Amino acid sequence: MKALKCFAVVMAILIGAPLLVVIPMSFSASESFQFPPPAWSTHYYAAFFADPTWTGPAINSLLIGLGTAALTLALVIPASFALVRYEFRGRAFGSLLILLPLTVPNIVVALGYFYYFGTLRLTQTYLGVILAHTCLSTPIAYLILSASLRGYDRTLERAAANCGATPLQAFWLVTFPVLRPGFLAAGMFAFIHSFDEAIVSLFISGRDVSTLPRKMFDSLRTQADPVISVVSTLLLALVVIGSLTPMVVRRVKARRQAALQRSAMQAVAVV
Repeated sequence: MKALKCFAVVMAILIGAPLLVVIPMSFSASESFQFPPPAWSTHYYAAFFADPTWTGPAINSLLIGLGTAALTLALVIPASFALVRYEFRGRAFGSLLILLPLTVPNIVVALGYFYYFGTLRLTQTYLGVILAHTCLSTPIAYLILSASLRGYDRTLERAAANCGATPLQAFWLVTFPVLRPGFLAAGMFAFIHSFDEAIVSLFISGRDVSTLPRKMFDSLRTQADPVISVVSTLLLALVVIGSLTPMVVRRVKARRQAALQRSAMQAVAVV
């Protein structure tokens, strides 16, 4: 047990140490990467938001991330319901097929997409990048949604059906509110994965559809621009916010339900 705790501490240090370097450097007044910063300034944050060569790729990444999240949910929701709830031949193979991109190196996937999308003339287009990112985000979203579905009590739907609700009404009024945190988490992680994806974007995107990670690589190749530390800090903030949002939503919902239960019990006691 002590060895496990020591291992966890070492891993936390290895993961957190780079963050403790990148974040202070984003507030540095130096004209190059320097740690610790000789002076503190928000100059590079202002430079990032004022430079269209940085804000343009940021907007592209935002649009592509939203498109990827929407398309991923549109594909994963029905697939998760089918593969988790129903027994049929080939169900295990279907789950394996969805999770397959997790086992293939991104560079191999990127080369395949570059050739295949090139024949379809989808390279350097928003649609091509969204499709590529969707293929990579689908396994993560599927794991989240399938876990939510396995923990869902289907007797709630049967109770709604006994009350006269149609299958669509039961889904919208009963199933969806219960599984909403899972939907939110799946969409959030799909968006974050798309926003941070660099390798596939280097092969599929172009100058007109340049994403923020691609811009970072291009900037490192030409010059050591300290704005990169600002972008890294913003990406880190996005990941942290995206990871904490489902947890916060779940806790708020649990507190509301507990408050409603207490109110109901008090009302019954008064009666």
